[in-house]
Order: sequence, then C-alpha cells, then structure tokens
Amino acid sequence: MDYRKKTVVASVAGLTLEGMDIMFISFAMSMIIAEFQIDMAAGGLISSITNLGMLAGGVIFGILADKFGRVRIFTYTILLFAVGTALTGLAQNIEQVYLFRFIAGLGAGGEYGIGMALVAEAWPKNKQGRASSYVSVGAQYGVILAALLSAMILPSWGWRGLFFVGLAPVIFAFIVRKKLDESPAWLEAQKKKQQVQKQGKLKQLFATPKIAVTTIALAIMATVQIAGYNGLMIWLPSMLQQSQGLSVSSSALWTISTAAGMIAGMLTFGQFIDRFGMKTSYGIFLSASAIAVFLYSFASGSTGLLVGGAIVGFFSNGMFAGYGALISKYYSVEIRSTATNTIFNFGRALGGLSPIVVGYILQNANVTVAMTYLALLYCISFIAMISLRKGKGIKEEFNPFTEAI
Repeated sequence: MDYRKKTVVASVAGLTLEGMDIMFISFAMSMIIAEFQIDMAAGGLISSITNLGMLAGGVIFGILADKFGRVRIFTYTILLFAVGTALTGLAQNIEQVYLFRFIAGLGAGGEYGIGMALVAEAWPKNKQGRASSYVSVGAQYGVILAALLSAMILPSWGWRGLFFVGLAPVIFAFIVRKKLDESPAWLEAQKKKQQVQKQGKLKQLFATPKIAVTTIALAIMATVQIAGYNGLMIWLPSMLQQSQGLSVSSSALWTISTAAGMIAGMLTFGQFIDRFGMKTSYGIFLSASAIAVFLYSFASGSTGLLVGGAIVGFFSNGMFAGYGALISKYYSVEIRSTATNTIFNFGRALGGLSPIVVGYILQNANVTVAMTYLALLYCISFIAMISLRKGKGIKEEFNPFTEAI
C-alpha cells in the first residue's frame, strides 16, 4: 500500500471510531436521561459539551501537530479519545458524564484536522476532493457500526456496556504509529526556518482582511454543517421511537438508511468538487439541503421516513466530505492542522448547541418548526460560501506527490 492510501485508511479508521462514539450518545440518550433523571435540554448538553471539548482539542492538538508532526500527535489524540469514551461508561452522575465526554471530545477534536491535513498533503489537487470524501465517509461507517452495536448491546448490557467498546481505538493507535510515516510536506516545511517560525500561530488565520473574511466564512459553514447533522441525528432516532412507535431496532434501520444516503452523498460530492469546483458544488448541495430538510417535516409512513431520510442525508451531510479539501485549499502546510482543527471544531462547538435548540423547539413547538430552523441554517451557509476569498498571503507549498503526477 502506497503512502497516499495509508493516509486515507488511517484517517477513515479514525473518523469511523469518532462517528461511532458520537452516535452512541444518540442511542443511549433515553437511558441516560432516565437513569440520572434529567430533562431533554440537559441530555442535549452532553453532545454540546463533547463539542466544546472538540474545539479545545482541535486548537491544542492542531498547533502541536503543526509543530511536532502529524502522525505522533494523531496517535495521542486517538488514545485520549478512547480513554474518555470508556470512562463515560463508568460515570456515576451526569456531571461525570459531562467531564468524560469533554475528555473524549479533546481527543476527537484533534484527530479530525490532523487526519485531513495528512490526506491533503499526500494527494494532488485534482484528486483532493475525492480523497477527502473517502475519509469523510468514515464517519458514516461509524454511524452504521453504532446502530448495529446499539441494537446488540443496549438490550442486554445497557448504555454503559456500549461505551466500553470505546477502548478499541487503543489498538488502532499503535498500528497507526507503527505503519504510517510522517507527512513529506510537513518534513519539507521543517527545513525552512521562516515557516517553522510561523507554525501554530492562530493569528495567521487572520493575517490579512481577505484571509480573515475567509476564516470567518469557513467557520460559519462548518457551524451550519455540524448544527444540521446534530439536529437530525441526535434527536430524530428518539423522536421516531416516540412519535412512530418504533423500537430501538427499527429506529436503527432509519439511522442506517440515512447514513447510507450520507455515504452516497459524500462520494458524489467528492467527485463534484474535482469536476465542478468548490463553490459550484457547495452551492448545489446547500440549496438542495434547505429544500430537502424542510420537505422532510411532511414525510409520513415507514417508506417515506426511510427514503426521505436517505435523501436528506445525501445532500445535507454529503457536503461534509468537502471540508478537509475546502479548508486545506486556503491555508498552507505550516498552519494547515491548526486551521483545519480550529475552524471545523469551532463549528462543532457552536453547531453543537443545535441539540439544545432543537430539543427546546420540539418541547414547545413541532417537527415542522425544527426542520424550518435547520433549512434556514443552510441558507446562511450559502451566503457565507459566496463570500470565500483566497488571500494573497497564502502560497503553495512543495508537495512531492503532486509534483510526481
């Protein structure tokens, strides 16, 4: 297996485990709420605190990865993520759940941007879109894995047993450290004193007015992406269990159907990026997402829910595939991990508040109002996308894989 394929496999596996862990919260939510006797807003806060941990971990480990190397820090984030997930299964009160989810978030937040930086630095520009989509699909593999494990573990072992599965990434971390070499582009950057001095500085994300506007626009887009995903995936399984009378296994089928739509959307979106460019691809998918999410509020019956969920997943989360390539496009190698982790995990932290907002809407209004709220978010993201500009301070770095093609 060549280096490019290794970066994709490692990043896919990392995102799969992360996606699995996030959906564990969704399937275990009703049991956690019942055991600790909390309301829906307090339950939604679990995901929000996890996302705050991701923001902190993204900034910290993004800076460390730009300074000390991608692979070394990547393995540390996986280990931290695994420990936090397993500890969640030992929590004795909701405060401990919050604490352990924050720890898991620290690791997960660092892992995402580093993996994306590795892929971006290994693949040529005309193939970065599809490479990014291959990695992003990993999150949906995690969703499907979480659905299957939840159906098997929750009835017999409860929600605590589900989180003990989180120890599995420890093995993966050791494999990555042994099999994956450091990014050649990062190694090349270390030889240039001027670049080394710039590494890990957050102010580089706002170095010029154009770069600042781009950073803010990308942060808005990432926020909407996470808000839409969390709004759909965190609460809808529980809603279907209640409103449609579905069992855990039946709601798991809905989740798998939606995840399948997301996977198809991601793979399609990656091809769109390489063929039509970033702005055209995001423009099409953002517009379609706003329409599909709003119309889904009127779906009924098992067939309508399954097909509609797949369509919504295709457009709304298909765009997730492009963020690794999108952010990498605007920032050079010396600050790429910092930029990717900071921007996307800022979106996770702010967009992670969406479960609280959606939970409040569902308690005080209805599904149509909640879906309208999500549809409007995609319209805001469309406006942010139009404002993207590449600043003059960003230059191309040496990429041995690009040069070889």
